[in-house]
Amino acid sequence: QVQLVESGGGLVQTGGSLRLSCAASGRTFRTYNMGWFRQAPGKEREFVTAVGWGGSITYIDSVKGRFTISRDNAKNTVYLQMNSLKPEDTAVYYCAAGSSWRALQEGRYEYWGQGTQVTVSP
Repeated sequence: QVQLVESGGGLVQTGGSLRLSCAASGRTFRTYNMGWFRQAPGKEREFVTAVGWGGSITYIDSVKGRFTISRDNAKNTVYLQMNSLKPEDTAVYYCAAGSSWRALQEGRYEYWGQGTQVTVSP
């Protein structure tokens, strides 16, 4: 069993930065692929980025060059550094853990957190 707790959301102006954290419980964190999803009001949950247990990383095109995902297995934590934020990045951001790299990106994951709100003002 893995429990995920996100933090670091908030309100920023366009062009600002935020760093999200996702703290995981359990001794098997290092064996999971970890991802970030987001859901804007009235929209479906969207895959944003993932980091594999072996270090592979992928991003959706709209955040490439602005967002950076990383993980610290010693701290059981995954991070999302978000720079040059835009109003369209406004959403609730969720952390997720999955055994399958492909399935995680497709929205099929075993564990997820409660989410943290990110709001980017114009």
